[in-house]
Amino acid sequence: MTLQELLAQATKRLAAAPLAYGHGTTNAHDEAAWLMLWQLGMPLDSDLDALASQAVTPEQTSAVDALINRRIETRQPAAYLTNEAWLQGVPFYIDERSIVPRSFIAELIADGDFDEWLSDTTHQVLDLCTGNGSLAVLTAMAWPDVLVTGADLSPDALAVARINVDKHKLQDRITLIESDGLNNCPGPYDLIVCNPPYVNATSMGALPAEYLAEPEMALAGGSDGMDFIRNLLRDAPSRMSPDGVLVLEIGNERPFFEAAFPQLEAVWLTTSAGDDQVLLLTAESLLVQSAPDAPAK
Repeated sequence: MTLQELLAQATKRLAAAPLAYGHGTTNAHDEAAWLMLWQLGMPLDSDLDALASQAVTPEQTSAVDALINRRIETRQPAAYLTNEAWLQGVPFYIDERSIVPRSFIAELIADGDFDEWLSDTTHQVLDLCTGNGSLAVLTAMAWPDVLVTGADLSPDALAVARINVDKHKLQDRITLIESDGLNNCPGPYDLIVCNPPYVNATSMGALPAEYLAEPEMALAGGSDGMDFIRNLLRDAPSRMSPDGVLVLEIGNERPFFEAAFPQLEAVWLTTSAGDDQVLLLTAESLLVQSAPDAPAK
């Protein structure tokens, strides 16, 4: 059997199964390629066209088949099966203790899309709800002069984040702390990035098995998805420097966000998923909206 034939066989099996994607790939072909290359110990950016005629042994075929079986039978995200996830070309360790990293904030960091709101005084950064630490690591890589705090309520997630901080040798610049929201995060921070639990109750009830395999506390945001965010926006002004900014991901919950915070002036940032997934708030805008006499719009 050739590599091309093995990939076609794996793709067909995944496509025929009731699977959901979104943890690193969006379709059966890409997922099959990821699992096959990982199982064969080949780089994930291998040129599959150039390698199409490469022969695979019966043993290799059996190993790939077994991994495809696990993906179908367990409905676990591929990242949990390989203990590896990639974000902006950077590899991260991942397991079931933490949500699979896929934040659109990573794109914005890599592309410098909110650099204009930062300055040479941006030194203290908080990655709130850090999960496996991927955004903390990417932030430290993007801005070599900043110090980053990665905070999460889950000790299990922080244990995974520790693996990634050590993996990328950023122990001197990233501090990990356990915190319920901003409770243990005094600041002041010049930049807060946050990919919080924001999935509303109706959407939680409709999630496929792959998403239910992740820690619920990293996803569920209450009836309208805004429970965590309400507390965050209430507490953030006291934890931010005067020129500080908050970059917040809310997924598909923009209608709920705008209903919950009608007075808030947000800057919506463009990502590959559109203009309604990630927003930016300045410390000034947060102070205005939290003022007792803030005018209604």
